Amino acid sequence: MLREIRYRGPSLDELHDNYAKRHRIDEEAPIRSAHEVVIDAPAERVWGLLADPTAWSAFDQAIHDVRIAGDGDVTVDTPFTWVNGRTAITSRFAVVEPLREITWTGSAMGSRAAHRHLITARQDGTTLLRTEESMAGTLLGFFYNSAKLHAELTRWLGSIKTAAERP
Repeated sequence: MLREIRYRGPSLDELHDNYAKRHRIDEEAPIRSAHEVVIDAPAERVWGLLADPTAWSAFDQAIHDVRIAGDGDVTVDTPFTWVNGRTAITSRFAVVEPLREITWTGSAMGSRAAHRHLITARQDGTTLLRTEESMAGTLLGFFYNSAKLHAELTRWLGSIKTAAERP
C-alpha cells in the first residue's frame, strides 16, 4: 500500500516517449483500468468522434474548454488542454493512427496518465473500441483509485457508443 501511495511513475516526457508512443501504458502504475465496447457503427464514425477533441463536449457533457495548440490539428506531439468535470488537464497526443489508435498523455493535479484508444473494424460492420489508462502520482491513491477510473472509462466509452450509433 505504501508503494502505491508513493509511486510517482516515470516523468511525463518518459511516459509520453517511452510508453505511450510505444503503444503501452505504465503497467506499474497503481491506478490502471481497461474497458471495451462493441459499437454498432463503422470505425470511421468512431474515429471521427475521437479525433475531434473540440467536439467531445457534444457527446460527453463532463468535458469542456478543449483547446488544441497550433492550428488545431490532431497530430503526434500536439499539446492540448481540456477540462473533465472540475479537473483541468494538460495533454499531448502520442499516437495518431487514423482508424486504428489515438493515444495521449496528460497531467493534472500532480498526476500523470497515459490513455490509449484502440479501434478495430469488425467483419459485421461494427467496431470494437478498447481503452486503457494508467495513472500515477504521489498521494493520488488517497483520493482516486482503479475502480473510479474504471467507472470513468465505462462512462466515456458509453458516451462514444451512444453518439456513434445515433442515426
